[in-house]
Amino acid sequence: MNHTDETEEMNPSVVLTADAITAEIRQLILSGTYAVGVQLKQEALAKRFGVSRFPIRQALKRLEAEGLIQHTPFAGSVVASRSIADLLEILDIRIALEMRALELAIPNFTQADLDALHAIMERYDDSASPREWSELNLAFHLRLYAPCGRPTLLRMIEDIVRGINIQLRTQQSLRVGRKAPQAEHRAIIKACAAKDVKKALALLKDHIEHTQVALREI
Repeated sequence: MNHTDETEEMNPSVVLTADAITAEIRQLILSGTYAVGVQLKQEALAKRFGVSRFPIRQALKRLEAEGLIQHTPFAGSVVASRSIADLLEILDIRIALEMRALELAIPNFTQADLDALHAIMERYDDSASPREWSELNLAFHLRLYAPCGRPTLLRMIEDIVRGINIQLRTQQSLRVGRKAPQAEHRAIIKACAAKDVKKALALLKDHIEHTQVALREI
């Protein structure tokens, strides 16, 4: 590590800058501004954000951990592309992680948790933007599992979902829509309100598997 990197690493403002850059690049990817396969050059990004390459490298590492970008031998960092088989496998991982999170969350559910979920559902119903549906869907799932009290597990779930959302939108387009997912969300909320762990887990598993079915039909 050179002197410049050491100085930047010790400066709290650089950490905040790296966070802001990570969030901005993530949004550019998720919005489709940076499409699948686009090369992300450190020099160009540093110029765009008016910073050194160090926070850019930090941001790219975080986005690579989230699965949004991948490093290739010749092109460097590019917006990640995954095959249908990869997406199906990642959805299997989602099922395992999210069912565990929900199992731990349900005994701790309060009326405030249910109210928060219904509020997200209302925003989802009112939105006409498929791009926003993706974010609201993630918000719903993270709020659903929040009572589990496992922050590391929740971060893993969020990283996985963000890492495949751009690909799912590319592959599925508007095939699934929001009507069916919203009906499934409501059924899950109802099971959670009743503290019916077995039913809620079965509904959640079916919910994620429906995305797998849609991918296989493409």
